Amino acid sequence: MGNYINTGNAGFQSVRNGEYVDKSGLISIVNDTLFTERRFSCVTRCRRFGKSMAAKMLCAYYDQSCDSRALFSDLRIAADPTFEKHLNRYPVIYLDLSDFVTRYKTDDIVQKMDAELRADIGRAYPDVLQEEGDDLMALLFRIAVKYQQQFIFIIDEWDAICREFAPGSEAMDSYVSWLRRMFKGGLTQQTFAGAYMTGILPVKKYKTESALNNFQEYSMVTPRRMAGYFGFTKDEVRALAAKYGMDFDELEKWYDGYQIGNEASVFNPNSVMQAIDNGYCTSFWASTGAYDAVARYIQMNYEGLKDDVIEMLAGGRCKVNPTKFQNDMSVIRSKDDVLTVLIHLGYLSYDWRRSECYIPNREVAGEMVNAVEDNNWTQVAKSLEALIELKYNQTADTALSQIKCRKYPEKVAQYADNLLLLGISYDRESKQHACRIERCDDAK
Repeated sequence: MGNYINTGNAGFQSVRNGEYVDKSGLISIVNDTLFTERRFSCVTRCRRFGKSMAAKMLCAYYDQSCDSRALFSDLRIAADPTFEKHLNRYPVIYLDLSDFVTRYKTDDIVQKMDAELRADIGRAYPDVLQEEGDDLMALLFRIAVKYQQQFIFIIDEWDAICREFAPGSEAMDSYVSWLRRMFKGGLTQQTFAGAYMTGILPVKKYKTESALNNFQEYSMVTPRRMAGYFGFTKDEVRALAAKYGMDFDELEKWYDGYQIGNEASVFNPNSVMQAIDNGYCTSFWASTGAYDAVARYIQMNYEGLKDDVIEMLAGGRCKVNPTKFQNDMSVIRSKDDVLTVLIHLGYLSYDWRRSECYIPNREVAGEMVNAVEDNNWTQVAKSLEALIELKYNQTADTALSQIKCRKYPEKVAQYADNLLLLGISYDRESKQHACRIERCDDAK
């Protein structure tokens, strides 16, 4: 057992020691890709949505240095036809890039990472000599040929370097070259049975092409077959609520609302589990590390972003085109880029059928309001104290009725008091306005 090679199943064992919602079906999807042209997967989702837990599960399942049968025998994957075929059959390399980003802040981070991996794997295969000038890929290829056995490579927080170092920096260029050498070179197919990368952002685009266009990408925008494994489903949360005596309606109000692919109702899994541990619902996102980024992106205020934020805070939706985003948080050029980043961070949900985004739940709405206030959007913050509906050639009463019909007051009541409802009508022929104002309490 090494630091990076064949690390065993202790990580997933600790997960199973606590409350575990069975997401082992993800293994079946990965199994179907092994030894095929689709063997490389990049699965990205926002913080606190179980990325590292999934990586630990895959390590425990594939790692040949341990016996993980007991960990999986009561899970769904045990009934899958591929279960026995791949259980504990491969040398597994596990790399958590956030560890290197924490330790090394210099442009030679990739060279140091490659050297540490070679040293660790070299100790596991002492009879395979390393030649002068070898990089990690050369060593792995030599091992695969000698033992006629291919590796599984699992990378957690694959985009940590991308988030830490600027585009065009020596570290970024070295990292992209390293990834291409590992997973897109001539020796790749003979060296790896499969690879699984997870992080927040999809693979960075250079001009219009992905740096690793041979990877199958699953993200908050395009989750494909993995949509059901990105968070907790309604049935899973309902079962947890019953088991622990929690109010399901409260859990739903606070943490549901994500539409991920064909999954119309996905809960934030970490927040649900924290609510169960605490015995009550509140916002747990302040500690995710993403808040500063959200405030910074909102401050950019591209192309009427303020108006869209108001609309979404009132329960509305905003059109978004996520296809132009370069998958780089430091390259933000438009409102669509800002909204797409917020989708990947989990602060917005994406309805791919309608190309729209929206704020998913109470927890996120509260954090978005905090971000607005911290950016001194005084006019936006003030507008949250009033709900306005404008109608052409209709009465002000009709405008007020629409506010009530769409239940705007209920959607913003958790973060605003003393609401005023404003119905405004405009007659195009007479050029006259009419206004009707009610206090929210009076309108109930």
